[in-house]
Amino acid sequence: MKIKKISESIGAEVLTDVGNKFGVIEEVNLTDNRIDGWRIRVHGGVTSLLGGARGVIIPHNFVRAVGDVFLISSGAIPGRDESLVASQREESN
Repeated sequence: MKIKKISESIGAEVLTDVGNKFGVIEEVNLTDNRIDGWRIRVHGGVTSLLGGARGVIIPHNFVRAVGDVFLISSGAIPGRDESLVASQREESN
């Protein structure tokens, strides 16, 4: 297992577990020296589906993998519904 510094994660691209682009890591939330969550600035197409929010906080337990990119569970996306999935598919085409 490779150990990463938290500062290396800032700016990393975030993808959903189905491969859709979601956003970019902007900040980490720490509680008692443990990672509690990640603040993610969402990409433009997702912003409109989240009620105009430019970012979300995803709890760390929804992060599936950390490496060159972050992989998050689709269930972690606030207000997630079929329109979000359809919109992301259109953007990737």
